[in-house]
Amino acid sequence: MQTIGERLEEARKRRGVTIREAADATKIRGDYLQKFESNQFDIGLMDIYVRGFLRGYAIYLHLPPDRILNDFAALGGGDVRPRQPSREVYGRMDLSVSSSEERANERAGAAQAEPQPEESPARPSPQVTRTRPSTMQTGPLVSPELVFKGGIALGLLLAVLLLIWIVKAIFGGESPRAAVERAAPPPPVVQPAAEATFTLVALDAVQVQVNAVSDNRLLYQGSLVRGQTAAVPKPGPVYIIASAGENLAVEISGKRYPMPFKGRDRAKLP
Repeated sequence: MQTIGERLEEARKRRGVTIREAADATKIRGDYLQKFESNQFDIGLMDIYVRGFLRGYAIYLHLPPDRILNDFAALGGGDVRPRQPSREVYGRMDLSVSSSEERANERAGAAQAEPQPEESPARPSPQVTRTRPSTMQTGPLVSPELVFKGGIALGLLLAVLLLIWIVKAIFGGESPRAAVERAAPPPPVVQPAAEATFTLVALDAVQVQVNAVSDNRLLYQGSLVRGQTAAVPKPGPVYIIASAGENLAVEISGKRYPMPFKGRDRAKLP
């Protein structure tokens, strides 16, 4: 009968993944997974964490987690027969633990067998003070002739700039008229006059329609209840059609005018 570790390792290799890839996928440390596959469950954590790691690893490998946990519980939760160290630790590198230990033991034995030379008393080494040759140059770094020529060139440049400024000031000045026009404030912006409006006032429930007389354009249409008002644009003379003239009034410039008819009819508002 296969052990828990053998089943885990066989399922992982059947999926073609390494310990490192399984650790990245399950977010479980790779050394824990390596110990699980070696039947070493004493990883220094509480039993509840070990069971949780085993369940997550079994689900990742498509193994029945309940069976893995039952077998783990049957082992007493930890001390079991360890398997031989696997040659696959991380990635696909082939590492042999036993061979590295043997080579380390051989090197240690060879080091002990070699005679150690007698230590001679250490002699203090004389201190030698070395002086580096100075690289500092004495004398002027810049030739006086170059300084003189540079000053002349700078003076000529300033003279040319001053001459250009004087010419622009004499021949490039703006005329008095242009100065006055530039200083004059811009003309005021004339705002267009607000469009005239009037207000429909419902004395009771009424249906109202307002059309422009000039082009029969519909300006308003709707139902009003008692006390409700509606502002309507007035581009000129308009027709007011009401379902009940006695239930409607018109308010213009703060003055209210009743409709000149009763029942359904229309009136012209100049």
